[in-house]
Amino acid sequence: MVQYYWNPAYQNQHIVPPQVTIPSGRPPTPLGGREESYIENILRLNRGKIGTFHFSFEHAVEAGKNTKAIRGMVEAAGRDHVILSESGTGHRFLMPMIYFDYAEFDEEMRYFNQQP
Repeated sequence: MVQYYWNPAYQNQHIVPPQVTIPSGRPPTPLGGREESYIENILRLNRGKIGTFHFSFEHAVEAGKNTKAIRGMVEAAGRDHVILSESGTGHRFLMPMIYFDYAEFDEEMRYFNQQP
């Protein structure tokens, strides 16, 4: 594992970020205004839908307990996490996306318009 340390004294002076000018004054949006198809965005599109969400962990506390399947719905999703509400119990999980493997939904999923 690589360790990263933040050093406030170090500043990379020779890198200048590009300046973007847009006549409307609005910030640029990726893909000409379309949402990008990252997993967190797809999960966000399917908030409230029931599914089974599978996670696996490299380091398990107990031998053979390195996977977790959560049956429930997506409440929210961010770049590095998803919040799931378990069906029946209402128990909520905040799961890091680094452990996310895949999801199975009981109904048709919403996805981005595939028209160019």
